[in-house]
Amino acid sequence: MKKSAFFLAALCSGSLLVASCSSDKAADSTATTSETTTTEGASGDMAGMDHSAGAAAGESPLMASMNEMMQKMEASKPKGNTDHDFAHHMLEHHKGAVAMADIELRDGKDATMRQMAEKIKADQLKEITELEAVATRLDSAPTNYQPNDPADPFTSKMKASMDGMMQNMPKPVANPDMNFNMLMTVHHQSAVDMAKAELAHGKDTKLKEMAQMMITAQEKEIADFKAWHDKNTDKM
Repeated sequence: MKKSAFFLAALCSGSLLVASCSSDKAADSTATTSETTTTEGASGDMAGMDHSAGAAAGESPLMASMNEMMQKMEASKPKGNTDHDFAHHMLEHHKGAVAMADIELRDGKDATMRQMAEKIKADQLKEITELEAVATRLDSAPTNYQPNDPADPFTSKMKASMDGMMQNMPKPVANPDMNFNMLMTVHHQSAVDMAKAELAHGKDTKLKEMAQMMITAQEKEIADFKAWHDKNTDKM
């Protein structure tokens, strides 16, 4: 889904659905370190309104991982089939979650957060395998929506899912467990919103079943993340 409607929201000052947008470094020069990454823009061929990508990556490895996920999402071009594009979009989204879980397992100390990271990694690796099979099967699926039209219902919902994630991107803190908690909460919410778009506009029975399972599992994990956060505000 090269220059996709779904991915540009995080990477460029253009929206996810914009016809083209120019690249900018988002990080402040005073925050430059070996681990610093910036949210970079790229040109795209999908319609929508421009918006800022949100917080710079700073020094957080998790934010750097998020940026990498967005770059990979942006590298594909939408086909114009809801099921096909959702599957490819969610594939990279899941891979981003696995990468963030790996960082938590490397750097985190909290037993609860590490357990959640292990579960997220196992669940999403399984779903990645399933999504890859579905995505391949749908490569010849006919077009059924307009990815260049910001008024298209599916396009609009997918854009909103990414906009919401970027607008709610947390500022990194010193504690790696809290960083994982906050970033994964907004990452999961974006996945839930995308899955709801698939339920509303998708046609593929298998993929819609998977979308519903994603919603159920990730809404529960969002609640668990928020409960842990409320009990660990000292880690902010």
